Amino acid sequence: MDPLENIDGERFDAVFSEVVRDRALHALEGGQVLFFPRLAFPLGTDERPFLDPRCSDGRAKNISYDASSGQLKGTALTGHERERLQAMVARFAQSARTLVEGLLPDYAPHLRPGRTSYRPVEAKERPSSYRKDDSRLHVDAFPSRPNGGQRILRVFSNVNPDGRGRVWRLGEPFETCARRFLPTIRPLLPGQSWLLAACGLTAGRRSAYDHYMLALHNAMKADDYFQQHCPQYEVTFPAGTTWMVFTDQVPHAAMAGQYLFEQTFHVPVQGLREPARAPLSVLERLLQRPLIAARDQKGSIRAS
Repeated sequence: MDPLENIDGERFDAVFSEVVRDRALHALEGGQVLFFPRLAFPLGTDERPFLDPRCSDGRAKNISYDASSGQLKGTALTGHERERLQAMVARFAQSARTLVEGLLPDYAPHLRPGRTSYRPVEAKERPSSYRKDDSRLHVDAFPSRPNGGQRILRVFSNVNPDGRGRVWRLGEPFETCARRFLPTIRPLLPGQSWLLAACGLTAGRRSAYDHYMLALHNAMKADDYFQQHCPQYEVTFPAGTTWMVFTDQVPHAAMAGQYLFEQTFHVPVQGLREPARAPLSVLERLLQRPLIAARDQKGSIRAS
């Protein structure tokens, strides 16, 4: 299977036909990356000065924006410059939402925006531990923010002014990875999710699903043989392009690139057209037991 599904469109508010919408939804939920080869996120003249790694504070790997709180983190800028940077990142957040709702209208009633990030630092120059090393193949899971089975949908745009591509590796199907690593993962211990939340290490109780997804993320990154020898593709996303993918389902690794926008959305399993393809459904089938105690449209989580 080709890891990319090309979608034609030159604007974030493009109108897509029903045929294109159906094709995109089927490909996305099936584990492909939706690639928009002609969709660039345009920067204004007053925004181009932010194409500079010195915008970062040097501690966080990304500049992040939380629309719900209005907080911008990870930047060294202050005053008016900080406000202009925040406005730029917020504009991408809105553009990404417009794209998702236009291409995937089935998701619109369920879509919950997460954080927006701007990544001005070269990906391959960021030192980190193996668990935080995004150049190693992994599926996304949040250590401190349990999501109880909700999907992690991300929209990326490469705005590199020098024409450099964003280089990724894409790995084997989710179920293949899960079958490989599940035998090595210990179950969630009794009281463990309560203790993590009580100590402030997680925002809410970690479900069994969150436990297995985080353990899978860590096991994939820790396995050198898997990183080198599992079936994988190298893909370059050129400057001036956009792509969309369920990063909790598609093993991926960012190898190189600089100047990238990213918007995260959360989609409940109930909002999918084919919920049986979701990581939650796959893991529950392989483990032969439920992994979350409750599912609702708002994504609230009770302990498993």
